[in-house]
Amino acid sequence: MLATTIPTREEIVRKVSELIPSLRKQSLWAEENRRLPEETIEALADAGVFKLRRPKHFGGYEADTTTLTEVATELGRGCPSTAWVASVYWIPTWMACQFPDEVQEEVFATPDTRICGTLSPSAMATPVEGGITVNGKWGFISGAHHAQWQEIIAILVPPDGEPYPVMALVPLSDLLVMDDWDTSGLRGTGSISTFAKDLFVPQERVLPLPVVLSGQSASKRNANSPIYRAPLMPVAAASSTGAIVGMARGAMDVFLDRLPERKITYTNYDSQREAPITHFQVAEAALKTDQAAFHAWRAGDLVDRKCTEGTEWKLEERARTRADVGSVIQLAKEAIGILANASGGTSIYKGIPIQRFHRDILTVNQHALMHPNTNFELYGRVLCGLEPNTLYI
Repeated sequence: MLATTIPTREEIVRKVSELIPSLRKQSLWAEENRRLPEETIEALADAGVFKLRRPKHFGGYEADTTTLTEVATELGRGCPSTAWVASVYWIPTWMACQFPDEVQEEVFATPDTRICGTLSPSAMATPVEGGITVNGKWGFISGAHHAQWQEIIAILVPPDGEPYPVMALVPLSDLLVMDDWDTSGLRGTGSISTFAKDLFVPQERVLPLPVVLSGQSASKRNANSPIYRAPLMPVAAASSTGAIVGMARGAMDVFLDRLPERKITYTNYDSQREAPITHFQVAEAALKTDQAAFHAWRAGDLVDRKCTEGTEWKLEERARTRADVGSVIQLAKEAIGILANASGGTSIYKGIPIQRFHRDILTVNQHALMHPNTNFELYGRVLCGLEPNTLYI
């Protein structure tokens, strides 16, 4: 067992805030090279970002969800791709903590273990002696370039009975990698595709996905830790919101940085800052960002409170958490859109950050588990007394 001094939330957030200038400098490199630079990964490790969901007995912090929200918000202000990758690592790391303790011993043997993953069941699994054999592909694997492990989802087809999804942990070195990440937004996340070909996974590294979705764990060591006793989807949803709030705040930062020196072409405004329309735009964007932050904090607070209390999750609470994520995205997208629209023709150049924030939030909006329309429909369906039409709740 590792003894570690756990910093306060304020200390962690302060360390991350100090990275904002360097993250902004490195964001263009990340976009052009379609992955995070090693310097960023090292800086995140030094700041303790990869320890936030790591168990205390492996030298981690076991940070609550509200801490994740604040940390990701600061990262998102500096570089949306960095914030997204950090958030993605937190979710599979939490999922790894649901596996038997002997599996965790192997996974967390590496300092600053980074686990990438997906919730998409885009592979097939066959039971064999001692485990399963997996074949298939997973796309959108953010942070795979810098991860040691991947959490995978596959559909297991048993000899008798109905197929069902399973979750497994595999070393990245066991997978084939295709660098196919060439997108309009979140380019720096390196969200490449990975493949399994006749990959054997031992049984101890396999769990039925419905068990994890319902909040049941195979870990004895983590049973009494509040952050690990929750259903998967509320945890995953609330872990993602800070990055999105950070994108909106970062967009405001870079907009205001350019504001004093910008004219409004073909008008008599020598400074855009003097124009009443600018005042209206800045106020509207700021208020939408504040509203996005409300939904992010509400989701995180609910997860933390339910974990601490150990009370059963209501179906409406689960659905509302996903709706909160949809609201965060919709409001942040609207806020950044206002600022991008007010940034003028010169903002289309690659060296002007506002266009990157805009493309990044539009990309997040397309995420299948985060899209506002999908999440609002699910919440409304539950409020109307109907059963959810998805396992991912």
